[in-house]
Amino acid sequence: MPHTYQADRTDRCQSYHSGEFFKALPIEALADFESLSIRQTYEPREVLFEEKQNPSCVFVLLEGQVKLSMNSIDGRRLILRIARPGELPGLTSVLSGKEYEMTAEALHPCKIASMRRQDFLEFLIRYPAAYASVARDLSLDYTRACEQLRTVGLAPSAPVKLARLLLELCAAAHETDHGTQFKLTLTHGEIGECIGASRETVTRTLSDFKNRHLLDFRGSTLMIHNQMALASYAEV
Repeated sequence: MPHTYQADRTDRCQSYHSGEFFKALPIEALADFESLSIRQTYEPREVLFEEKQNPSCVFVLLEGQVKLSMNSIDGRRLILRIARPGELPGLTSVLSGKEYEMTAEALHPCKIASMRRQDFLEFLIRYPAAYASVARDLSLDYTRACEQLRTVGLAPSAPVKLARLLLELCAAAHETDHGTQFKLTLTHGEIGECIGASRETVTRTLSDFKNRHLLDFRGSTLMIHNQMALASYAEV
């Protein structure tokens, strides 16, 4: 079960600034949000919410990564994307009151702030400036969904799809003198669920990328030597 923890109030308010949703809010709104929310730590594979579940809370990802996926009746799964700090996964359902259309699962230890749905809706009424942030978040969700559809549905091959996914993961990666470096938290099977390919295809394609000197592995750390070359391979 998630573990609730305490922290200094000033630091807690400041931590929200990492998210686009909170950047336009006045300090009193941030303090109000903090007073109404509960902070929790989710362990890897713990589920925040599931498809078909009624939304009772709004979630703010403070630290870590959360996997957002959809599942079919026959057990197949499509990973829509990986949510990062500052995002509000499931925001659309919280606003509409309709069942979640996806499942949210912690990839590794995550710090989450949650607030009752009704409290969040009343918060929006008290602070109209928050509506602009909501609109921006929903717009970003729409853009991400279109990009996912473009990759999964229109990319001509698995290697192109994989190259595009790796470029997306590079957005939050660490730059070094030797290239772009990040920890690959997804298994080969999960990568396949992101691009609509089998685990075997992912393993074979990553090996091919390595042979072409596009990337290299150091344990669970992935090094992209040349993003431009990978972008060319991805037909971007």
